[in-house]
Amino acid sequence: MKNINIGNGKVQGSEIALGCMRMGALNKDEAEKVIKTSLEEGINFFDHADIYAGGKSEEIFSEAINLTSDLREKIILQTKCGIVPGKMFDFSTEHILNSVDGSLKRLKTDYVDTLLLHRPDTLMEPEEVAEAFSKLKKSGKVKHFGVSNQNPMQIELLNKYLGDNSIIINQLQFSIMHTGMIDSGINVNMKVDNSIDRDGSILEYCRLKDITIQAWSPYQYGFFEGVFLGNEKFPELNDAIDELAEKKGVTNTAIATAWILRHPAKIQTVVGSMNSSRIKDICKASRIELTREEWYKIYLAAGNKLP
Repeated sequence: MKNINIGNGKVQGSEIALGCMRMGALNKDEAEKVIKTSLEEGINFFDHADIYAGGKSEEIFSEAINLTSDLREKIILQTKCGIVPGKMFDFSTEHILNSVDGSLKRLKTDYVDTLLLHRPDTLMEPEEVAEAFSKLKKSGKVKHFGVSNQNPMQIELLNKYLGDNSIIINQLQFSIMHTGMIDSGINVNMKVDNSIDRDGSILEYCRLKDITIQAWSPYQYGFFEGVFLGNEKFPELNDAIDELAEKKGVTNTAIATAWILRHPAKIQTVVGSMNSSRIKDICKASRIELTREEWYKIYLAAGNKLP
């Protein structure tokens, strides 16, 4: 497994991370198998959130991994906060601090390596976020900070107040069938839907600012509408993916993952599978290098057109 520099080297993490959203549905033995497989395949980065399964995902993870001090130093734990399910988003100092304390308790650890603000809170007071981050950093509870689903100006507003605790990660939905942040760059100055910049050139902004993009839902199309791999709705795309998979001796999930990893932005792919065999298949993507021609062939097979 290749490692990448996250936040311009502030963190060294595997280019494929395990997203633990679904771990709350597993028992301890099942979770232990998933974690063991991930570690054996070279994954050292584990992504959590306080709301995943109402906190149970973090609890099951900690029960299954048995974090010795030696192992804790070898892995990277990330969690997210800021969503009050079904009610609101909350970036207040109090909520952030309480959320982190809850996650640390469930994860049975003294600190997390990275903390992300889960979705933009339009009522955010950046001074409150800065206060929370400062307290968390000084107490040793959080080493680094990031956001999820934020645009450049939202990050700029935060960074104005964060000082040394500036944003190093932005977690964004990205897959072969969810390519808005690259479509607009390819179709600059064109009168087509794909030229619409909905995200403020977030891809280029993150590259300029050394902010690592983490791709969530790498096999989904739309907003949790379903998986595009093996889906009869997308025959041309699956034919192109399957052809490459056969050529390179891997599965379609490895090709879909390698397509994300091929981008020079060094995007970290967060995969949420709780199936050990599938995790092994996915991790083979780290050893695959798609050519430019192969990358664009898949992009076009997904229904995109080049200007």
